[in-house]
Parts: sequence; structure tokens; C-alpha cells
Amino acid sequence: MTVLVIGASRGLGHALAAEYLGRGAHVVATVRGSARTPLHELLDTAGGRLEIEQVDITRPEQVRSLRDRLGDRRFELLFVNAGITNPQEETSADVSTEDFTRLMVTNALSPLRVIETLGGLVEPDGTIAIMSSGQGSIANNERGGFEVYRASKSALNQLMRSYAARHREDRRTLLLMAPGWVRTELGGPDARLTIGESIPGLVDTMDAQRGRPGLQFLDYRGETVAW
Repeated sequence: MTVLVIGASRGLGHALAAEYLGRGAHVVATVRGSARTPLHELLDTAGGRLEIEQVDITRPEQVRSLRDRLGDRRFELLFVNAGITNPQEETSADVSTEDFTRLMVTNALSPLRVIETLGGLVEPDGTIAIMSSGQGSIANNERGGFEVYRASKSALNQLMRSYAARHREDRRTLLLMAPGWVRTELGGPDARLTIGESIPGLVDTMDAQRGRPGLQFLDYRGETVAW
């Protein structure tokens, strides 16, 4: 299996790349800058099955350059992992326009631009997936908090539904994945799940959905998340 993971320098993206390497896949994974990251530490044990590319997905010209470098290569899975957050207590009344725009561009617009640019590299029976969040569920928002982050993930989900509608004849599997609240730099130290409790289940879920065309919003246990 050949996998392309966008955004794998650390956290959940890094764990996803490591999980697929552990399952014998060939992984092409990206980092944003030129500095050494935890992903680079996997090179020594990957047996030549890990390639690292550099791309900042908020820069469309860099995404196009990556597409050119990948040429005619094909992948069974394209996974786009991108996410930044804002303080939990910061509301739409408090957030600056600059920070609001930054979250929306990073969490919603850029992942879809990546799919538009790189989606053609995915096999006809392959999978295109994005890291969403249960906080992107409008129906399940009973507590509030992280208002702008929630809004950015809801926007991501809506954009992906529009993509699916425009490609309704496409036979590939389309997934929005909710990993749960995980203890990472983004999730924070109080999160309920470890990476080891989330990512293997998330990979199992994605692999089980291969060959089922259309869009689904699923969590790491394989359960449907309410829109």
C-alpha cells in the first residue's frame, strides 16, 4: 500500500505515518518547513519506505510544486492533516479578524485546495481523507467553547460535502475523520485519549471503508458523527 500523508511533522499526522509504516505501507509524508522534525526520526527504521516532502499547504504554489514533483505516482490513500486552534474561551466577539482568517484558511480552505490539486493521484478505488474533528459537528455542539476552531472544522466539513457533490460519480472513498480528543500539542495535556488509543482505530476504520464510494463523517471507532 502506498500512502500520501500531508502534514506529518508531529502529533496525529506523525502518528498516522508511523502507523502505516508499522503496517508495511510505503509512505510519502510532508512537513511544512526545513527543520528536522519527529517524522525525520522514522527514516532510520523505515527500511526505505518513507519519503519526506516539504510543503506549506496555505501556499497554493507550494502545493502545485509538490504535485509536479510527484509526477505520475499513484496512491491508495491521500490523507490531509492540518489543524491549528485558538484559546478555548475566545469567542467570535473576541477573536481578531487576522486570527479568524488564519484558522479558516489553515483548517478549512487549504485542505480542500490540497485535495483539488492532489486528488488525481489517488487510485480509482482509493481513499481521500481529511482530519476533521467531533467539534466540527453542529448537532453535537451542546457546550460551546473553542468557537472559532469549531467553526473552521464545520466549514471544512461543508466544503468536503460540496466536493463530494461535485464528484458524485467518483468511485473513491471520501472520509472526514474525527480522532477524538487526543493528548497532543493541539489537544493539550488534559485530553481523554492517547495517540495509541486513537490512531490505530482511525487507520482500521479508514482501511475498512476502502471500496465504499461516497462521503462519510466517522470517528476513530468507526462510528458515524452527526453533521
